[in-house]
Amino acid sequence: MNIHEYQAKDVLRRYGVPIPPGEVATTPDEAEAIARRVGKPVMVKAQVHVGGRGKAGGVKFCPTPEAAREKATAILGMDIKGLTVEKVLVTEAADIGTEAYVGIIVDRATKKAVFMVSAAGGIDIEEVAATTPEKIKYFPVDPRFGLLPFEAQQLGFFLYQDAKQARAAGKIMQQLYTAFVENGCSLAEINPLVVTPAGEVIAVDAKMVIDDNELERRKDLEALRDESSEAPSEVDARNANLTFIKLDGNVGCIVNGAGLAMATMDLVKFYGGEPANFLDIGGSSNPEKVVNALRIITADENVKAILFNIFGGITRTDDVANGIVTATKQNPLKVPIVIRLTGTNEEIAVKILSDNGFTALTDMDEAVKKAVQLATEGGK
Repeated sequence: MNIHEYQAKDVLRRYGVPIPPGEVATTPDEAEAIARRVGKPVMVKAQVHVGGRGKAGGVKFCPTPEAAREKATAILGMDIKGLTVEKVLVTEAADIGTEAYVGIIVDRATKKAVFMVSAAGGIDIEEVAATTPEKIKYFPVDPRFGLLPFEAQQLGFFLYQDAKQARAAGKIMQQLYTAFVENGCSLAEINPLVVTPAGEVIAVDAKMVIDDNELERRKDLEALRDESSEAPSEVDARNANLTFIKLDGNVGCIVNGAGLAMATMDLVKFYGGEPANFLDIGGSSNPEKVVNALRIITADENVKAILFNIFGGITRTDDVANGIVTATKQNPLKVPIVIRLTGTNEEIAVKILSDNGFTALTDMDEAVKKAVQLATEGGK
């Protein structure tokens, strides 16, 4: 679950991370009033769950409260990568001497939280990793002990030669790590971590992603979810108990099981296509899941072909077939569909489909190649 910048900053403040004051506004009047309370130049920042807000014009410097109102008027309602800006963060503008990056991710290979720190902050860390990887230091944290003070100091000195600044950065990293662990994060980052001309080290931006598995026991974190800033298809899928992630391709994939779903996406790429999504209907044999899955997939205008790839173990393929028939009767398809079914009740499933004008394949490679071909032809 993504949370907004202002929410991430509120979390980090509770752990002692130094962050300039700020409040959220939903109207230009509120933005002006907050700027007057701050009493200094402010930044007005769009609050949406996508990167590149600044490049899209969603982050503006405002020297006066009147300017804050003007910029908020322009930003509120703006479309940034398909999401509408409904609120802005009005926060005190910081004097920036230098910018650094500090982030923590989960490394599933080592089963540890890994720090990534770089003196090249203020830009996408992916760009730094691709062009100047030597500017990034990686440090896996031993979960038994957490980030020890001397380790934090070493990371601080990778960023700054000044001892005072390095110690301040090390303290912030320990606070960030504690927040990361105690809130069940899969990612937490400060970009940029700023040194002001006066030598003060502060965080002027923050991002946190909460592992969905944490939400069952932490209703306070679940309350931070803002569905208006999420892709409508992902909200719809979550409410239908489907595992769904929207991508940028044109082959809509409906699969049972996360492993098979990943293999299917890899095979789509292998045969020259681009998957439009990750969608796992799970092991349930409920035809309603298939109906919901098809409804979500067909709502994506980028999808030029739909690929069903079902391996029937726990999942009964005849239930999937019934779901396909029901869904297509309710909402006739406007794009071609390729169905691969094998496993439990396969013969029954094939008969159900053939009786309703569908054909089913059993070979996975053949099905994927056909779906990619249809998607390519449909995209022309």
